[in-house]
Amino acid sequence: MPKKTYEHLSINFNDDSYLQFCTELQREHFLACRDALGNQSRAARNIGATRDSVRSSIRNIHRKAAKRGYAPDSDMTKVCPDGFRLKGTSTLYGQDGEKKIQWVKTDVDAERRAEMFEEAIKAMSESLPRVEPSIAPAMCNSDLMAVYPLGDPHIGMLAWGEESGMDWDLKIAEEKFCGVFDRLVNTSPPCAECVIVNLGDFFHADNMEGQTSRSKHSLDMDGRYAKMIRVGVKIIRQMIESALKIHQKVRVINAVGNHDDTGSLFLAVCLGNIYENEPRVTVDKSPTPFHYFQWGKSLFGVHHGHTCKAERLPMVMATDQSKLWGETEFRTWLTGHIHHDTKKEYSGCDVESFRTLAAKDAYAAWGGYRARQDSKCLVIHKEYGEVERHTVNIKMLG
Repeated sequence: MPKKTYEHLSINFNDDSYLQFCTELQREHFLACRDALGNQSRAARNIGATRDSVRSSIRNIHRKAAKRGYAPDSDMTKVCPDGFRLKGTSTLYGQDGEKKIQWVKTDVDAERRAEMFEEAIKAMSESLPRVEPSIAPAMCNSDLMAVYPLGDPHIGMLAWGEESGMDWDLKIAEEKFCGVFDRLVNTSPPCAECVIVNLGDFFHADNMEGQTSRSKHSLDMDGRYAKMIRVGVKIIRQMIESALKIHQKVRVINAVGNHDDTGSLFLAVCLGNIYENEPRVTVDKSPTPFHYFQWGKSLFGVHHGHTCKAERLPMVMATDQSKLWGETEFRTWLTGHIHHDTKKEYSGCDVESFRTLAAKDAYAAWGGYRARQDSKCLVIHKEYGEVERHTVNIKMLG
């Protein structure tokens, strides 16, 4: 079979409508092709680019245009609004072959909607009040780091005690999470640095409909989406403020969960803007599904646990962080998703999951899930790895 090329894609380079689907680089390549009368090889030479990069740009423009409903050669000229994609078309032609009526069916473009959502959150966060720098505690052990794994908080979840065994709503979540975390911080030795690790599913739902974005599972929600966001941001800010009283530096990592694909992204951006003027707080705003941090001879990976099996995680770490893998002795993955404690030692790396403080919802109650509720602090020494571990059970709050 001959190798497929893209020299003669059905794009009219004199059609300016294609420019709305171009990035800056793609626009440059598109206009170069116009000047070269459609010859992509000549266009690449004229602007000092590679032929493959120009062809790739034109291919991507063609694909994005068709995805949004613009393909004139196929009688498709109705462009879908930004955030939507073409699902299908039905066209009625007359006996003369002319198009009479066309029905255009669209669907939500989840990837583009996520991009738009992140852009909107960035814009809104620009006007948020910044937290002013605070005074760091004077006496801290520079050899120690405290790690606070937050297992699946599910802020916004609603549970009826008579059905699931324990009442749960936004008010209870705020009281329990802030209370347990404050108590946990005060059990920690005065470590110089700490990392608050949100292991994913911080928010129970990812949209106004109260559903998961991927599976469209309907969830038991307490109140409106905006109320969930308001309480969730308040909870994690209170956690950060508690940590700042004990530790000199605080780092925050928000893993992407299966319940909050976009929520985790805007939470990181929001916190990054709020603490922009506080040099003692660092917020990891990377949208990657895998996060890493190091403390002396210890290397940690953070992943929710829903897209990569536990047995594959050690090799992911060794590949992503080959230099740090070689420089460290104690390597651990921190995960959530399954709502109960597990720890397994693989060659060169441990993989551990953590419990949630949240109560069981109806789904978990009916499914027979019965994990206990607690939160932990891991104390890490630069030389010796984990040297202490503290646990606060939810019942300790009374």
